[in-house]
Amino acid sequence: MTDRSEETDQQYEGCLSFFDVRGLVPRQLKITVEATSLTGETTTTEYERGLARLIHHEIDHLGGLLYTAHMLPGVDPIPVEEYRQTGRAWAYE
Repeated sequence: MTDRSEETDQQYEGCLSFFDVRGLVPRQLKITVEATSLTGETTTTEYERGLARLIHHEIDHLGGLLYTAHMLPGVDPIPVEEYRQTGRAWAYE
């Protein structure tokens, strides 16, 4: 990642590493990622909102991190059954 916005939000994330729980994770609403293609070309792509969250989550895995590393102190993952009752949709203004 080459850049991150200062603006963040908190959304629940899940992961196959912890398939039975969800965690409330703050992340930047916009990130910029530089990548190298198989042909050696460098590309820079900007991702926003839900896609930025998804890409950041996957980049964390490349660095050996799980979403729980980003959860705020004192906030624990919740069972997926409880998450389903939160009524919090992945909708943005």
